[in-house]
Amino acid sequence: MTMTSPMIPPGLLPEGLSDRLPPQAEASARLARRVLDTVATHGYERVMPPLAEFEDTLTQRLKSMRAQDLVRAVDPVSQRSLALRPDMTAQVGRIAATRLAAAPRPLRLSYAGPVIRLKANQLRPEREKLQVGAELIGTDSVAAAVEIVNVAIEALQAAGVTGLTIDFTLPDLIDMLAAGPLPLAAGELEAVRTELDAKDAGALVALGPQAAAYLPLIEATGPFHAAMERLEAFNASLGGAIDSRIAGLRAIAKPIGWDITLTLDPTERHGFEYQNWFGFSIFAEGFIGEIGRGGSYAICHANGQDEPAMGFSLYPDPLIDAGFGGETPKRLFLPLGADATRAAELRAEGWHTVAALVGDEDGAKLRCSHWLDGTELRPF
Repeated sequence: MTMTSPMIPPGLLPEGLSDRLPPQAEASARLARRVLDTVATHGYERVMPPLAEFEDTLTQRLKSMRAQDLVRAVDPVSQRSLALRPDMTAQVGRIAATRLAAAPRPLRLSYAGPVIRLKANQLRPEREKLQVGAELIGTDSVAAAVEIVNVAIEALQAAGVTGLTIDFTLPDLIDMLAAGPLPLAAGELEAVRTELDAKDAGALVALGPQAAAYLPLIEATGPFHAAMERLEAFNASLGGAIDSRIAGLRAIAKPIGWDITLTLDPTERHGFEYQNWFGFSIFAEGFIGEIGRGGSYAICHANGQDEPAMGFSLYPDPLIDAGFGGETPKRLFLPLGADATRAAELRAEGWHTVAALVGDEDGAKLRCSHWLDGTELRPF
């Protein structure tokens, strides 16, 4: 007896993958274009890396990328392991470190395309996402952070997004303090990180006096200005050990408009595995979870040297689902024998024309609001 595979329903897609149909597919392209056009006005030039790369090439460029997190397959041509990109930042890093290694720095690059994750999370069950972003390569200075944060805000505003919140973090702060003014016992660092992530003051105290010294960082969380005052008081108790971080955060926040809500969580590290001194998350009113993130990081070169970089990535699918980027085009039905010259003039004016191919087509059912009667427009 032979075993047969169960019948797969027509049109069924793997879990976490989906089609975008009209008009959302057009809205997706339009929103990405608005973001890319905005960052282009700041000197960011677009690159288009491939959907798949050799696994080892992809994992070498960002220190946090792990092979077990990738969707992989064997390339039938080279017999090497391929990986579908889960993030385009690593690919931009590869391009900067190889094809554009001799390009003048700072190097400004932008990108847009789909990425695919091995697993989704409960907040976002989609495994395939649209990623749009920009990277500033060759520096991770405060000036670079100011530019990146403000370009990200401007790009989202150009796409029509309002009610933005920017949440700042200092991803390597705990490591820096543990290696300096607030040393931790061997094996204690990860436990301290965990309790700071959970904002569990009691559990932090229970770890001992060395861990309890990190309590002020839980209090330095919340609305930006009040949280910064508490962080500055903590810094004073350390003799100014994080003066440069304080000054950096102040400088980054200063030019941001009053209509943007700013918050601070100095120990947040979820999603910031490859960022170093600075990171930020972007939230929008009415949406669950972040719609983008960015910060400073390092690109690994083949010679073992690290190159500093700063960037942001937006994940606009929830915005598209909510109607951002959507426009209702003016659709005009062209009966058989319609005036081609007049139709061309109307397309130049912004109309989308739908030409009849047989004589009995119904323009209204084809979602046209008007039809061309000689040279005149008639509503349905």
